[in-house]
Amino acid sequence: MDAKPEPAEGVSEETDLAAREAAYEKFVWDNLKRNYLGNYLHGMLGMTGFRLVNAPTFLPAYLHMVSGSNAIVGLGLALQQVGGVISPIFGASKIEHRTKVMPAAIWMGGLARTMVLLMAIAGWVLKGQPLVIALLGLMFLFGLFMGTQRVVFSLLIAKVIPISRRGRLQAWRNATGGAIAATLAYFAGRYFIGANLFGNGYSTTFVCAFVLTSMGLWAIQLLLKEPEPPTTRTQAPFRERLRDFPKLIRQDRGYTCFLLVQMLSVSARVATPFYIIYVGQKLHVQGAVQTGELLGVLSTAYLGADTLSNLVWGYLGDKTGFKLVMLFSLVTWVAATVLLMNVTAVPLIFIAFFGLGGANSGYNMAAQTMILEFGARDDLPMRIAVSATAEAITATLGPLIGGQLADLIGFDRVFGISLGFLAVAILLLTTAVKEPRTARLAAL
Repeated sequence: MDAKPEPAEGVSEETDLAAREAAYEKFVWDNLKRNYLGNYLHGMLGMTGFRLVNAPTFLPAYLHMVSGSNAIVGLGLALQQVGGVISPIFGASKIEHRTKVMPAAIWMGGLARTMVLLMAIAGWVLKGQPLVIALLGLMFLFGLFMGTQRVVFSLLIAKVIPISRRGRLQAWRNATGGAIAATLAYFAGRYFIGANLFGNGYSTTFVCAFVLTSMGLWAIQLLLKEPEPPTTRTQAPFRERLRDFPKLIRQDRGYTCFLLVQMLSVSARVATPFYIIYVGQKLHVQGAVQTGELLGVLSTAYLGADTLSNLVWGYLGDKTGFKLVMLFSLVTWVAATVLLMNVTAVPLIFIAFFGLGGANSGYNMAAQTMILEFGARDDLPMRIAVSATAEAITATLGPLIGGQLADLIGFDRVFGISLGFLAVAILLLTTAVKEPRTARLAAL
């Protein structure tokens, strides 16, 4: 456990704290260029690779191909989210008392990337039911380590990037990462999966994802200089921190309503794993080459939306706060889903996937950035964990229930349920959530 700094002799605690706050701010601005570059490279390369795994195209299509079951696809996505239910809280409890969290970030990030590599290896060495079981297990572990990684790297951004620079950082890293991911997605679909490169095109795609994400982790490890915060929480047992959850949620009504918006929005992802399967059935796509081309084109649309939309989201968020970004992204999500349900022409389906990708990137940016602006700094790790856990719980149930519903009542009704969740989220966001940046500035 890191020791709490003691005031110098003859100096009051208030004066000493003010001096440490000033030194902390000076460190942040003095090292901003270096830390900005480190976070940019980590986000660009890391998120590029993880998009290939998390996009609603490659992994759902792969699971469906090897299992032949919508329910298995839903189970896999649910297991991935189960891994992220408790791990953010556990991760936060292990770092919130530490003055330096970079070592934990490297371990947690490295383990998440290892799971992607093991998915690739499983595809080459296993077949049939053993492959399905291995993929399900690795998806669970991937979610487990991604949950802890989310807390640590969000905390690092909060420590080294000022509020006024966070939106543009995410904008540029997501835009450039989106361009790379979109290009790679097209080639992966057409030349890796369509040609079944090296005996398993999906495994080849996952190896590319592993290499890119690992390069991003090396970049931030090399470049980032982490400051020691003026104050940290006293280390407490894991169970004791769990008992603090109700207080943490109740003490800020705006954060409570924001948390509900997050849960409703993530619940709307009940339909996400089935977008690509729905399109394939609607267009009656057959054959590996045709399927690979369709995956490449629609993955390009989904991931390429980051390239254009993130610059808008990031600069808008820095200028107005991220509530407006979240509102626009949810409305775009609704419009894109409605379009997808009502068209059969590939160009219009491309536009729908582009809208879904832009909406997803806007929601993620807003959710991950707004959470950094509620409440006290010392509570930030656990507040991030609470949001991540709440999202993971709803995201766990969504795909699992969605897979069963898709088999029982069809895709259209599953999409309708998703639209219902989004409508309620939009209503709550506009009526009950105040922009946290406005409240923070008013308090200064």
